[in-house]
Amino acid sequence: MPRASTFRILRLAALAFILLVIIYKITNPSSLTALSRAAGYHERASSKPGPEQQAAVPSDDKPTESAKEEVKSEEKPAADVTTTTAPVDEGKDYVRANATFVTLARNVDIWSLVKSIRHVEDRFNRKYHYDWVFLNDDDFDDNFKEVTSSLISGNVKFGKIPKEHWGYPDWIDQEKAAEVREQMRQKQVIYGDSVSYRHMCRFESGFFFQHELMKDYKYYWRVEPDIILHCDIDYDVFKFMEQGGYDYGFTLSLYEYIETIPTLWKSVKKFIQEHPEHIAEDNLMNWISDDNGITYNKCHFWSNFEIGNLDFWRSPAYSDFFDFLDYEGGFFYERWGDAPVHSIAAALFLPKDKVHFFDDIGYWHVPFTNCPTNKEDRLRLKCSCNPFDNFIWKGYSCTPRYYDVMKMKRPSEWHEQS
Repeated sequence: MPRASTFRILRLAALAFILLVIIYKITNPSSLTALSRAAGYHERASSKPGPEQQAAVPSDDKPTESAKEEVKSEEKPAADVTTTTAPVDEGKDYVRANATFVTLARNVDIWSLVKSIRHVEDRFNRKYHYDWVFLNDDDFDDNFKEVTSSLISGNVKFGKIPKEHWGYPDWIDQEKAAEVREQMRQKQVIYGDSVSYRHMCRFESGFFFQHELMKDYKYYWRVEPDIILHCDIDYDVFKFMEQGGYDYGFTLSLYEYIETIPTLWKSVKKFIQEHPEHIAEDNLMNWISDDNGITYNKCHFWSNFEIGNLDFWRSPAYSDFFDFLDYEGGFFYERWGDAPVHSIAAALFLPKDKVHFFDDIGYWHVPFTNCPTNKEDRLRLKCSCNPFDNFIWKGYSCTPRYYDVMKMKRPSEWHEQS
């Protein structure tokens, strides 16, 4: 056979082989990964640390490192309202509770926040379509509004915080406050030198429930950026709170950093002496104190997750309490967080049967996890959490103490996760 004919046949055979490979790749997409690995190409692992690698943060965590320190606000809250979606899974005639999600956020939080929104919508709100209120000390930009509105199935509202709710009150000595921040910076107290963090804690303690956009609601669920809901929520938690007569619900509890609240309990005891009429009978004093109120044991509910009754925060008892603490100055002269403030108030001003622990809501906020204790619940709710990561029964958790004070029977598998 002539040499030219041989080369022509080889070229045709090669072309035929290439065409066969292309057809195979198109009709078998999964083969592309195998072929790339065989050729020595590998996907680069993400450099983002997982939950177990991230550093612990204080209980009332909110701002990111990039959060702005400057304070911007206006006299009247600005609000925009977007579309609403009628309930689907629960039927057209389903009547929701008077409730909303609420999130304090800034424009820079958007890509951390969308993950939280998707978890809440996918695990719960796609069935119920509750509203969502976003609050900011500055104006929300169009991107924040468009992205969040596209993900949420209920009404979406955007509000700006008035300046008197995000700034120094007249009675605060700002030079003294600055000296305290520097001292905390030198001691490496987390967020100890942050101005915006203190404004956030004061706002969450005393003002979020007073905002114009929150006034028409009775119940709220607080949602933070970068949280995970590990399990399906197969009931309406707002209706559960309403029908059960609960005023405060939590998933995680732990001990506060004493460096941030050295004189908080001293102020609380002064308030109790001045306002004994606000202390509820059969309260949770024994949960927050080991000696019937002489000292504070630092137990508090982790307020980055809260489901509560707004009427409680608007009550005379809590209004008097917050005003008293505000004039004490500890939000700025120390670093009082909204978590211990809320927790002490709920423990003292509510009967203990008004406080509920949501064991069945699988929840993660760096670095702690609430994973339903019993396997049966985890399977039924399609949970994605590792039960051995469950913080509830660990030594730094205050929830076992809550079980003891409430005289509740512990779940059968608790000892395996302690």
